[in-house]
Amino acid sequence: MLGGGSVGLYSARRLRKRLGRREAAIVVVDPRPYMTYAPFLPEVAAGSIQDRDVVAPHRRALKHVDTLQGKVTHINHGERTIEITPEEGDAYSITYDHLVVGLGSVARTLPIPGLAEQGIGFKNVEEAVALRNHILNRINLASSTWDPELRRRMLTFTFVGGGFAGIEALAETEDMARAAAKNLPGVSQDDIRFVMIEGTDRILPELTLEMANYALAEMKKRGIEFHLSTFLSSCVDGHVVTSTGVEFDSETIVWTAGVKANPVLGTSDLPLDKMGRLMVLPTLQVADEDGNVVEGAWGAGDCAAVPDLYNPGKFCPPNAQHAIREAKVLADNLFQSLKSGPVTEYKHKNLGTVASLGLHKGVAILFGSIKLKGFPAWVMHRAYHVSAMPTMSRKIRITTNWFGTYFLRREVVSLGSIHDPRAEFRAVSTPAKPKEAPAEAAKTTPMAPTETNNTEAASKS
Repeated sequence: MLGGGSVGLYSARRLRKRLGRREAAIVVVDPRPYMTYAPFLPEVAAGSIQDRDVVAPHRRALKHVDTLQGKVTHINHGERTIEITPEEGDAYSITYDHLVVGLGSVARTLPIPGLAEQGIGFKNVEEAVALRNHILNRINLASSTWDPELRRRMLTFTFVGGGFAGIEALAETEDMARAAAKNLPGVSQDDIRFVMIEGTDRILPELTLEMANYALAEMKKRGIEFHLSTFLSSCVDGHVVTSTGVEFDSETIVWTAGVKANPVLGTSDLPLDKMGRLMVLPTLQVADEDGNVVEGAWGAGDCAAVPDLYNPGKFCPPNAQHAIREAKVLADNLFQSLKSGPVTEYKHKNLGTVASLGLHKGVAILFGSIKLKGFPAWVMHRAYHVSAMPTMSRKIRITTNWFGTYFLRREVVSLGSIHDPRAEFRAVSTPAKPKEAPAEAAKTTPMAPTETNNTEAASKS
């Protein structure tokens, strides 16, 4: 199982239940020792949920499954080998009989000047925590800054990409920032500026236009600034320039403008489509352009082009909800193939879409016709995602976090130093440079007039 995310974790768990430990060895390979439940990242960034509670440790969630912590750097399916490069030590290869590819996706970036140096992604829990600490730190620093231009730059937060990830991250962190500003007399609500840059003419394409426009209007009421049909042209040194000519300075630029399949697939001999995604059949078996099955290879999740049988010609969206469901079908089909049984096609009719717009605010469409707004939609969002979170301990922890936030209010303390915990120690450990002795200036003492000089001066005059 390449990847310990939604596909790797759920397919491994399901397959382990159906295959005895003596029948098969199941190995999950991932550079991280846990699975991240991505839909909860906006709430981690807002401080509504603790960071460790949205991850499922492989050691606990994958019982009787072997795990290897390392990055997959090469796939040779023809020889049934993969190369794994650990964080420390030399790369090594392992062999396999059947391969499940669930490597997920990475941020899809563009060659925009300054983006690599100034931007921050929003794909993993580390980035969500870093964003939270960064925003709170900017607010705290701005409260003690007298320079108006610098304050404006510190308190301008820019998000690029108006899909689900971008809108939920924007809405949740804006809610958190305004809550933090209430306790700081040096920062007013009018000082805080949140900006969304979106290339299309709308946000939340997964929702109907009516519900997307409702979400847009609600966030505009909160003072969030939107630039639709607009692209980011440059952000060198935090100076944002858009395709429509808008310019402003911002110390926070969050990139949420789409994802792409894990680029390591490009090193493999497996068939890929034009977008670099693994080509699979509805049965989640890897197949070439002609539909010929590649024996022993399976794929699902963000890195695979899974046909959407309810929308011919389209593919399933790259989100956690589809990945979890695909993983279960994949595991069942793999088990059936080992037993020479029939395989089934993955098809799932979307029962609804939910999105959080901050604390106690949301939007949802259920069963294609039931539309929820505000608090009911927010409750539905939380109920759905906590039910999908793996392991009961995580469900309990997350629910406890929510109750704590409700009764005790959210915590808005910045711990920015955790991103470089050795900075202070390095500063005090570095021996101070000896001060150079000041150069002695030449002393010039005016000669006191003598009696002889005075006589000579008097005679000359």
